[in-house]
Amino acid sequence: MRRADRRKYHYIYKTTCIITGRYYIGMHSTDNLEDGYYGSGKRIMYSINKYGKENHEVEILEYLPSRKDLRNREAELVNEDMISDELCMNLKPGGYGGFCNEEHAKKFHKAGGRKVLQNFSKINTYRLKNDPEFRAKWMESLMNGPHIGNWKGKKHKPESKEKIGKANSVSQLGIKNSQYGTCWIYHLGMQVCKKIKAAELDYYLNSGWIKGRKMKF
Repeated sequence: MRRADRRKYHYIYKTTCIITGRYYIGMHSTDNLEDGYYGSGKRIMYSINKYGKENHEVEILEYLPSRKDLRNREAELVNEDMISDELCMNLKPGGYGGFCNEEHAKKFHKAGGRKVLQNFSKINTYRLKNDPEFRAKWMESLMNGPHIGNWKGKKHKPESKEKIGKANSVSQLGIKNSQYGTCWIYHLGMQVCKKIKAAELDYYLNSGWIKGRKMKF
């Protein structure tokens, strides 16, 4: 038996947001049916962080004997017709993966690179806007964190500022510019303004965002 099949339970689940009625269908393998798994998709993660886990219900649709059977079954269920449903939060057809367990999820988030960091950035942006306690802790860590080091209370000398400016004027040209390929968007409902990659613009526009930079709400 393959290593991935050593998990005790393999099942297809459906997570539904009771506020919006939108749903996500995925597969999961675990030794603990009470591990609190809701899904790892981009839209379901956004929904959970916006409305809270308490407003999402998880239903186990069926159990399968192995991980391979799980992938095949998910591919049958999560097809193009389902994805075209406006209430469906799946972004692609099933059968391509998912986390085997909590440890697998942790490893993925540790090694996932830029895509995972983008997701966390979205989550933190929302929490900074809507969670006063989180915002206070974040500001405290920003002002007093270890990254401050021995620089606290110090300033660059005029000649140092000039050197930095010249260096940036060269290193930030064209595609080397840190702002290259990005744009600003804002959401009136959430009262959030943020910068994204230009390639992601269509997705956000279809999700209620507006192109531009709104400084005040």
